Amino acid sequence: MSTLKWQGWLVGLVTIAGLLVFAPLGLYVWASGGEPREEPPRAAVRDVRVTGCSIDPTSRRVTAAVEATGRAEGVGAYVVTVEFRDRAEADPGRRAAQALVRVPGVAPGATEYGEAVGPVWPVATVPWCGVAGAEFTPASPTPGLP
Repeated sequence: MSTLKWQGWLVGLVTIAGLLVFAPLGLYVWASGGEPREEPPRAAVRDVRVTGCSIDPTSRRVTAAVEATGRAEGVGAYVVTVEFRDRAEADPGRRAAQALVRVPGVAPGATEYGEAVGPVWPVATVPWCGVAGAEFTPASPTPGLP
């Protein structure tokens, strides 16, 4: 056999091998890109923040002002877990005090406020307040209303 004939066979075999490898991959990519996908719901923690952290002078309890901004899915309520520590960095050996605050009736794009009341705070330390977690619950539709 001549060299030209071997080169033809080699090109043919490489082409067939390439089709066997890349054709299924191309079909997979083509089939998976057909319909637009729905975005996963965004984490509720991104919708809330602590806007103030202070100690009540009478009771010595630390309080945190919480702000929740509504999401496009509709009216709902947020349950925010607020953490109270004596510094911004979490100490892995200690458990920080936490409190829950419910912010109901938050409309899309609106901002609602709540207040979390924490523990009695020591006199010589400055508190740090932050969001440890949050959950969003859509409001159930009222029967008879559009």
